Amino acid sequence: MTAPLKSGAATGPRTGGPWRRRVRSRTRLRGGAPLPLLVPALIGLVFLVLPLLALLVRAPWSSMPELLTSDEVWQALRLSLICATAATAVSMVIGVPLAWLLARVEFPGRGLVRALVTLPLVLPPVVGGVALLMALGRNGVVGQWLDSWFGITLPFTTTGVILAEAFVAMPFLVISVEGTLRAADPRYEEAATTLGASRFTAFRRVTLPLIAPGIAAGAVLAWARALGEFGATITFAGNFPGRTQTMPLAVYLALQSDPQAAVALSLVLLAVSIAVLAGLRDRWMTTS
Repeated sequence: MTAPLKSGAATGPRTGGPWRRRVRSRTRLRGGAPLPLLVPALIGLVFLVLPLLALLVRAPWSSMPELLTSDEVWQALRLSLICATAATAVSMVIGVPLAWLLARVEFPGRGLVRALVTLPLVLPPVVGGVALLMALGRNGVVGQWLDSWFGITLPFTTTGVILAEAFVAMPFLVISVEGTLRAADPRYEEAATTLGASRFTAFRRVTLPLIAPGIAAGAVLAWARALGEFGATITFAGNFPGRTQTMPLAVYLALQSDPQAAVALSLVLLAVSIAVLAGLRDRWMTTS
């Protein structure tokens, strides 16, 4: 009498997971890269890394503490952190529901809506700033009513900086959260609704905890994008020290009068970018 196969036993000659991984590993290691691929790959690597190395080599390390503790730099850094955080908060409040709508609700024109949501990713930031002026400027489509009815003027203010940064950063959050929602099992939400919970209660008590890692990753990406925003900010909010001059704008201004200060400010933004990548390495970087 033949003994029954144990659960999980291999049905073929060494076809299990560990054996397959070893085979894949040997496949990757067998043979070198062909020269027509290796040369342009190395050129591409040098092209991306060389400017960053040049920034480190030419950095005024001896005068760095003095440059980074000046009042102008501190004002720009503080304003950048405040505006980027506020823009991320705005993006989360309106971006997470938008991502849920795109991922969970079927409606006519959903593909068009998704394309419009992601349009700021490929739109030149200066064009985004002009579009914001046409919409929210003092003579804009909506801005004229805000000015005449409520006396609210958004361009060339700190609030204008926050709106400009949220406009270019929110698509990163929406894409991340929508992808997480599509990967999450909707049956948990359906089970909550069958037990008497409303759709909003199911979203708040079930969906949000499930997609919290995606929201966190999207928020970090949106924050980093908002911190580095330049084109839409200078077009819609201007470049006024202490009010609208963020770090990228301070780098641009310092480059014309004090290149060493521009390098020092650039290193601060580079350090922030590296920290963001390090924080997201488990989500966006794999070794497979």
